[in-house]
Amino acid sequence: MKKFHAEADHAAIVREILASYQGLDHLRVRHRADLVIIESGSPHDPIAHARFRRVTVHLWRLEMATHTSQWQPTPLRDQLERLVETLVQDFAWTLARIE
Repeated sequence: MKKFHAEADHAAIVREILASYQGLDHLRVRHRADLVIIESGSPHDPIAHARFRRVTVHLWRLEMATHTSQWQPTPLRDQLERLVETLVQDFAWTLARIE
């Protein structure tokens, strides 16, 4: 199966959507391999919040960080922009600031 990589433009899209909401300025976004990752905290000891895994050219899967910092896939698959909006609107508690 072909692996589709996440690119800097994908991370920029997620950053832009998150910036359009108040109270999410503690989050940062990065990409690696087929993932766009949302995290906060120290860059040396980041707190994982959520990530998007690219599964096809246009489809992504939402994965959520558990309380033990493991990743749990969700059944949600959609275009990246729609998944980010779903995350912010339906699962906003996962993006809360963790002190």
